[in-house]
This record gives sequence, C-alpha cells and structure tokens, in this order.
Amino acid sequence: MAKQISQTYGNALFELALEQNNLDQMMQEAVFIRQCLEENEDLIKVLNHPKIPKDEKITLLETVFKGQVSDEMSGFLAVLISKDRQGGIFGIFDYFMHCAREYKKIGVLYVTSAVTLSAVQKEQIEARVLELTGYVSLEVKYEVDESLIGGLVLRINDRVVDSSIKTKLTNMTKSLI
Repeated sequence: MAKQISQTYGNALFELALEQNNLDQMMQEAVFIRQCLEENEDLIKVLNHPKIPKDEKITLLETVFKGQVSDEMSGFLAVLISKDRQGGIFGIFDYFMHCAREYKKIGVLYVTSAVTLSAVQKEQIEARVLELTGYVSLEVKYEVDESLIGGLVLRINDRVVDSSIKTKLTNMTKSLI
C-alpha cells in the first residue's frame, strides 16, 4: 500500500514538474525538503502527530519553507498533509527523483569493491557503464566491502553484475557439492 501511495503522489509531482517546465527546480526542492526533514526529527513528529490540526501543519510547513520552495511545491506539501500522506513523504520524494532521473537519462550506479578504487578505475567503470546503458550521465555511489575478496559488484536499477571472488567461490562450492 505504501509503495502504491509513493508511486501515485511521486508520479503526480513528476507530472506537475513537467507541466510547469521546472523539473530541475523541483528536484532541487525535493532534495532540500528531504534534507531538512531528515535533520529535524521534531518537525517530522509534529507533522505526524494526530492531535495537531491539518491546517496548523500546513501553516507550519508554509512558514518553514517560505521563500525557499516554489508555490507548486508548497501546494503539493499542503495536499500531502490534507490527505494524511505526510508519513510517506520520503517514499514519495524517492519515487519522484527516480522518475526525474529516468526522464533525464541519469542512472544511479552502486559500485562495491574489495578495495578502494583509483580515480582511473572509477572513470573506466563509469565510461563502460555509460557505453552499455542508455544513460547520459551517472550518479555513482562507491562502497568498499573487504568480504568480496576481489572483483566488483555493480548495481543499476534492478540489474546486478557480480564479478566478485566471493560469489565465484560460493558458486564453485555449490557446483562441487
């Protein structure tokens, strides 16, 4: 149910951004609002508190974000509050960002390696992934996991390429048994 709500409202925000021709601005605002909410747990508690009237929550958000977000985003936040969907705001913004990135052909690549990669290795990986996918650019998140022993694990959307030694050893063990 939460996933459906995130998709419905995230898609609505995406369509609004396209309709208003300000996708980049809406993406920046979504990141900004998310960051503010993550840094201020008290604000989230107030927004989710059942005894605080919806109109006070809307006024609070308008006051907090006045001059920092567009009228469209303020209106969207007001709709979320009026429909009691503020609890799913992170999922909604995640889905919106996913739609926006896909529209702009920006891929999110997760790279896990056994050791820290050099700048040259990172460039080679990014170039190869761009070559193999239809993306124009990538947002890359690197992670080191020494348990891999060697090799890489690449994940973009629902595709995973696992060339780690750990996986190869696991597969060999299974085949020998």
